[in-house]
Amino acid sequence: MVDLYKVNYGFDDLLEIMALLRDPEKGCPWDVAQTHESIRRNLIEEAYEAADAIDRNNMPDLREELGDMLLQVVFHAQMAKEAGEFDIGGVCTDICRKLIRRHPHVFGTADHLTDPRQTLELWEAVKRDEKGQQTYTDAINGVAKALPALTYAEKIQSRAKRSGFDWPSAKGAVDKIREETDELCEAIRAGTCVEDELGDLLFAAVNAARKLEIDPEKALSRASEKFKRRFAAMEQMAGDKLSDLELEEMIALWDRAKEQIF
Repeated sequence: MVDLYKVNYGFDDLLEIMALLRDPEKGCPWDVAQTHESIRRNLIEEAYEAADAIDRNNMPDLREELGDMLLQVVFHAQMAKEAGEFDIGGVCTDICRKLIRRHPHVFGTADHLTDPRQTLELWEAVKRDEKGQQTYTDAINGVAKALPALTYAEKIQSRAKRSGFDWPSAKGAVDKIREETDELCEAIRAGTCVEDELGDLLFAAVNAARKLEIDPEKALSRASEKFKRRFAAMEQMAGDKLSDLELEEMIALWDRAKEQIF
């Protein structure tokens, strides 16, 4: 039984607590009712909350969010154990083996490397060999579709780049944005293929971000936060009458907000 009065708990305690929560007779009804599918979203949300703590450089929050992520791992492993599929030991074994295989320059089966780019290339080469990816298309198809759309697009582009199919500089990618913008405008005028052309424009924007070595997810998040600050300033300037203003008046206030908030 879990010691309720321990000062510090360890990994084994977490496993014991999770097993108890999942006990059909003595556990928590909510925990017992869950499946891999029902808590799938939790796994994703906890990862984003940990990322948010990193962005805010809040170490106490990061400690807590990493614990929440670890809980999700243990939760899924416990359910798999109950189904006779695998347990947390298997999870740990697999990741340890993977780390050893993909770091031959550390574990003695390849020359030592000092360049981070070379180590990443080696990691990717070992990964392709593990997964039997013989073509560039195989590698592209290996990108997880559940990723956020911007990240999914960036990873596809990065894997296509290995074939040499890439702009030589950011200028080509930026020029492509202009081209796709024109095509979107034409689609809107024609009233056809608007969604497709908008998707092409977003894809081109991600490509430009990749060439500029900018994380598109982070760039869009920063733009959204900037919009929030400017909108708040615009609303404050308008008092309680923002919705009563004409669009031209709102735009004038927005321009003033842009001058104050960058």
